[in-house]
Amino acid sequence: MKTLYLMVPLAPLVGAILAGFFSSMLGRAGAHTVTSIGVAISFVLSVIIFQDVQAGHTFNGTVYQWMESGGLKLEVGFLIDQLTVLMMLVVTFVSLMVHIYTIGYMAHDEENWPEGSKAGTNSYQRFFSYISLFTFSMLMLVMSNNFVQLFFGWEAVGLVSYLLIGFWSVRPTAIYANLKAFLVNRVGDFGFLLGIGLVAAYAGTLDYAEVFAKRNELAALTEAVTGWPLITAICICLFIGAMGKSAQFPLHVWLPDSMEGPTPISALIHAATMVTAGIFMVSRMSPLFELSDTALSFVIVIGAITTLFMALIAIVQTDVKRVVAYSTLSQLGYMTMALGASAYSVAIFHLMTHAFFKAVLFLGAGSVIIAMHHEQDMRKMGGLRKYMPITYATMLIGAIANAGLPPFAGFFSKDSIIEAVHLANVPGAGFAYFCALAAVFVGGLYSFRLIFFTFHGEERFRKVAEHHGDHGHDAHHDAHDDHGHHGPVEPHESPKVVTLPLILLAIPAIASGWLIGTILYGNWFGNAITIAEVHKGMATMAHEFHGIFGMMAHGITTLPFWLAIGGAATAWYLYIARPDLPAVIKQKLAFPAMILEEKYGFDRFNDWFFAGGSRLLGRGLWKAGDQVLIDGVMVNGSAGAVGWFSSLVGLIQSGRIYRYALGMIFGVVALLSLWRA
Repeated sequence: MKTLYLMVPLAPLVGAILAGFFSSMLGRAGAHTVTSIGVAISFVLSVIIFQDVQAGHTFNGTVYQWMESGGLKLEVGFLIDQLTVLMMLVVTFVSLMVHIYTIGYMAHDEENWPEGSKAGTNSYQRFFSYISLFTFSMLMLVMSNNFVQLFFGWEAVGLVSYLLIGFWSVRPTAIYANLKAFLVNRVGDFGFLLGIGLVAAYAGTLDYAEVFAKRNELAALTEAVTGWPLITAICICLFIGAMGKSAQFPLHVWLPDSMEGPTPISALIHAATMVTAGIFMVSRMSPLFELSDTALSFVIVIGAITTLFMALIAIVQTDVKRVVAYSTLSQLGYMTMALGASAYSVAIFHLMTHAFFKAVLFLGAGSVIIAMHHEQDMRKMGGLRKYMPITYATMLIGAIANAGLPPFAGFFSKDSIIEAVHLANVPGAGFAYFCALAAVFVGGLYSFRLIFFTFHGEERFRKVAEHHGDHGHDAHHDAHDDHGHHGPVEPHESPKVVTLPLILLAIPAIASGWLIGTILYGNWFGNAITIAEVHKGMATMAHEFHGIFGMMAHGITTLPFWLAIGGAATAWYLYIARPDLPAVIKQKLAFPAMILEEKYGFDRFNDWFFAGGSRLLGRGLWKAGDQVLIDGVMVNGSAGAVGWFSSLVGLIQSGRIYRYALGMIFGVVALLSLWRA
């Protein structure tokens, strides 16, 4: 089986290498064929390995030892258990759908590059190479059995996401977005690396199993510098890494701007894979987190803030992709709250259901963008339902699941999170429960606002006299028109290569939640997840669970269901019954609306404090260091000193006899004076 394990990540890597290094030889069709086949092989093998794990066969072993230093081994190894195979299935299936979808979405990518641009040469092949390489990196992360390989996968997905977000490198907004994502993630990764360093220093190993075996010893120690309990310091440092990768407050600012990349990236990175890496990592580290209520409290509060306050921003967004982006932030907050409530299996369950329905929403948004000739402003849409029936139906499924309404997948996972938070016994759980309930109403509002604003009502696109095709948001349109379309837009359904992945993803967006009994309450994760005896929330939920029909029957009597219905009804009233009201409400509530539109001022503060501070620091270093110290003192100063000394010597060594004679006379006088003295 070890050969099969190796082939899972290596198949996408081979596809990436072929598409990247032999792009001219393969051509467009060859590039998308080899990468798609590589990911398809990886998915099929993941299914086989999943069945093998279901039969009771797990694996934890070394594939390759890189080096050993002072007893610390740096290895490539795999841990194949229930948690791993679930992540493998999600990553490979969504990635395969994105590969197929990209064939249609990027078919005319050459129109996005200036004529004669070197960066645009073989851009189609390069894009497929990147997304296949991203799949390899993510699989190495989730299959790792040690912190070294985990960190490799962690940094690799960050690097490839940088390349993908800034794929359209001729656009300043894309370059700004990928730099922002890269730098913000480095902040989180600094904490992550500190956590790994503490593990290596005190445990003397980086192997998961060996570290977990020593967890009680680690829990009895304190960190030497801060005096904190060591296990708390390790867990908080590791979670800071998750805050960056999974876009938790206040390290969330990179994810909305990353919408500057092509839409398939939004689905691949920001729905099912990269942003969920932090959720997976904390779940894998559950044996450590369960020993620190302080760390769990920190996790649940950060998740609560992210859940509610990012959902509020979504209700004022007009860019169709940014609505979904802020929805992703809110849903990641739900997963993080579940982690803090010691409901790791619920967090992974919501990770799975969210991967499907959010991928549908992102890819559906891309389908709309194609139909609208790359217009993303929902204010220039409306009435698209009759033109795009497949896209409309699949996005409606995604929106219902996102709002958490039965019998769709999001209902089962989101309600489970809310109940787990309600039963949690860590500090901050009450605040988190309030945020979770409030976010349910807001989630229903922004989910159906997206549907009603885009697919229902007046056909506002017919009023647009000139289309400024751009993949960026409304505030950052480029001067050139991507496709050269002018005049009113005539929308149309996307080609089958785009709609087929939407349909295939919509099926698990409906039905994946029905696996709740098996995944959450059937001891499905086994030893892959550890929960301390003092945290009884999951045990209580298991006792109260009576099947999916019982859960749905009970669910429609609870507050979360009616809050979601209330949010959907509010969206209908504001955008269908009374479309004039949103403008009136915005005028009446100008200050709160301004705060939400400014995203609480985080971007402005970061631009002023960090970017502006860096510019001031750089300017100061240039003035004081470069101009004054280096140029003024070291370069010009040394040259001036040599010149002054040369001029002094020149007075003596002038080549004129009378000066030499005068010097000799003065010398004799000086000697006589000294002799007399």
